[in-house]
Amino acid sequence: MTGGTLIVLAKEPVPGRVKTRLQSEFTAVEAAALARASLVDTLSTVRRAPAARRVVVLEGDPGSWLPTGFEVVGQRGGGLDERLAGAFEDVYDGTPMLLVGMDTPQLRAELLGFRWAGYDAVLGLTEDGGYWCLGLLKPDRRALLGVPMSTDHTGRDQLRRLLALGLRVRMLPTLRDMDTPRDAAWLAAEFPGLRVSRLHRRLQHAAHPGALFEQALGGTARVVATGIDGRAVPSLSELDRWSAPADEVDRLALSRCEGPVLDIGCGPGRIVTALAERGIAALGVDVSPRAVSLTTSRGAAALHRPVQDPLPGEGRWGSVLLMDGNIGIGGAPGVLLRRCAELVRPDGLVLVEVDPDDELDEAAPIVLHSTTGRRSTPLPWARVGTHALIRHAHHTNLHPIEDWRTPHRAFLTLRRTS
Repeated sequence: MTGGTLIVLAKEPVPGRVKTRLQSEFTAVEAAALARASLVDTLSTVRRAPAARRVVVLEGDPGSWLPTGFEVVGQRGGGLDERLAGAFEDVYDGTPMLLVGMDTPQLRAELLGFRWAGYDAVLGLTEDGGYWCLGLLKPDRRALLGVPMSTDHTGRDQLRRLLALGLRVRMLPTLRDMDTPRDAAWLAAEFPGLRVSRLHRRLQHAAHPGALFEQALGGTARVVATGIDGRAVPSLSELDRWSAPADEVDRLALSRCEGPVLDIGCGPGRIVTALAERGIAALGVDVSPRAVSLTTSRGAAALHRPVQDPLPGEGRWGSVLLMDGNIGIGGAPGVLLRRCAELVRPDGLVLVEVDPDDELDEAAPIVLHSTTGRRSTPLPWARVGTHALIRHAHHTNLHPIEDWRTPHRAFLTLRRTS
């Protein structure tokens, strides 16, 4: 390619618009950061490869990720086949052109340094059935328009089209695209020196806890909680129960509620749904957008908001619930109890699911672990038993009125008094 043009077909790495398939495990911001790193790796390789011109055909706006030595041309056309055809037409200067994407950051410069002698086109396939590069001596819309894109047979179809036009095609080695979390993990393991690989390793061990909780609720992976020391936290390792309908113990707890009811940390909404089915006005609040979505999809009411923020009906709730160990939210049970006292009416109830160990009073961060290999940053949390919770309640105007339990779960009901 010494006398030709190298083209990089790229999309500005904006969260929510790139690498959406990575979002089954990563947040939109993290997926965009991986896309940006992949693009930088690709541009770095193209910059080292022999060529007369280097052009980025871009959807979006260039940013600090764009190195010197590249021209920028905007993409045009609707489907990918039209945008590819337009890229070749807009860049053509009478010399051969080789176009690559931004999804194979492991690309080596020597792969791009071949000689065109005896060939009219170049094609490099990917393991998922697509292709990572396409080269043409000159633009020809017939070579691209109508070829099905983003399928598991796009590469084969593209090769058939080139051959049907009578073109002599040089095949380059098959590479693996970075499209899915599994692809990203493979890339990081096989090519650890890449920028995208280094970022992947950082993200694997510093995930936002909310991202892993969203992943668990979405069913893409199982998530467990441990202390910093690696010991499991039982009350946070029962997502299957959280996602199931309210069970007998849940219903027993709800029979003590006085409406309307506020469920703090409602998760996927089993409690709020059960209350609604009983005809009791109830609202769930959660910091997880997916949890709120799952709750509302069940026909119950939920709000995406942390408990510390202003909430509807402050001082007028009949009951406030802290089920499933949610007394641990924030790592300060006394602070959370005082907030609950602000939310209930003057004679309202606060029902807390506590640890079965009456004396447990532990404020220690937890770490979430995903079966996909991700680990969260520490999350402030607390675990308290009945006796410890009563001690915390001494500093509020909440007073215990009932301590009850089942073989595996324990609860404490408190009433606000003047």
